[in-house]
Amino acid sequence: MMQEALSDRINEVLEERSSKGLERSIPNPHSSEDYVNLADNDYLGLARHPQVIDAAVNAFKIFGSSASASPLVSGYKSAHQSLLDKVLNWHRFDYGMIWNSGYAANQAILSQLAGAGDLILADRLIHNSMISGSMRSGARLVRYRHCDLDHLEALLVANAKNDRIIFVVTESVFSMDGDFPDLKRLAALKSKFGFFWIVDEAHALGWYGSSGCGLAEEFGVAAEVDILVGTLGKALGSMGAYTLFHDDRLKRFLANFAGEFIYSTYLAPSSAAAAEAAISCIQKDDSLRSKGREIARRFRGELSTMGLEVTDIDSPIVSVIFGDAARTMEIAESLRRDGFLVGGIRPPTVPQGSSRLRISLKANLDSETIDRFLASLKKAIDLS
Repeated sequence: MMQEALSDRINEVLEERSSKGLERSIPNPHSSEDYVNLADNDYLGLARHPQVIDAAVNAFKIFGSSASASPLVSGYKSAHQSLLDKVLNWHRFDYGMIWNSGYAANQAILSQLAGAGDLILADRLIHNSMISGSMRSGARLVRYRHCDLDHLEALLVANAKNDRIIFVVTESVFSMDGDFPDLKRLAALKSKFGFFWIVDEAHALGWYGSSGCGLAEEFGVAAEVDILVGTLGKALGSMGAYTLFHDDRLKRFLANFAGEFIYSTYLAPSSAAAAEAAISCIQKDDSLRSKGREIARRFRGELSTMGLEVTDIDSPIVSVIFGDAARTMEIAESLRRDGFLVGGIRPPTVPQGSSRLRISLKANLDSETIDRFLASLKKAIDLS
């Protein structure tokens, strides 16, 4: 009877999602040779860079294919320490940790550091990993309007006299919209109100900053950020994540209490070596990010000419909102038939009525490819 009840419940949910065009499915494998991939997050094309591949292969030969243990047992290898040293030097932070994924890092820091009686003020569009960590923490979570720092300040004023710890949480470049808040003003608010500030730089790494390490560097506010989160699986062409701190006690605390770090087989050493090599590529060649940002400006200009509403910024993430989920997926499928992969994003990843194409630009796109994509997009829109 229990199995039948569960089966009925699952069928009901799946039928409802299918009828609304919201059901997700595991896609067929995609070959990079068959498509122009504007859906993944390899913004600088480093996942296939010879130097990055060579570093991973050499690490395979030295360490094998797995760390084979959790980091506190024997999984922490010299490749992980070498990457951490590289990251700390790059960002100019004193302490840090390497994690298996950005999801694990965000969930761990919020669930472990915030607690009952605390207040988490988070941008309305923060990543699911931050929401999950916040909900597990026992703290009160309040989300301010997206990138609306007047709203955030009003919430800070309203709670300033309360005897509680306040956390402010934001992404730098937002994963579904590609926009970003005024980090300088956020730093000024921190100076005024004294909150604990967490910034996720996942989609800004490699693209922004004088040395490529993100928007905190570009805005000159890294010294004010209490925890900076970075991922290795986007512009760094690998997988995994890191968290950076100015206070060693944060690292010590998380190493003792974060289950995501303690109880899982550690990141493969080859992934750490690949990420370290990717950082070296970014440091040696700033033309990658300058070219990428130029492409982003041109691309958005072309979309505006087509009558599509896009934000006037130069991030690698371009969000084109169509609203209706079924129409969005029709357009994405039409583009796929023409040889282009883009993200068709629907609720609950984004709010109801805001289904969209999420286009991930690449610094190595050429003008001919961009022109072909724009022509295909126009055709797909006209037919939808």
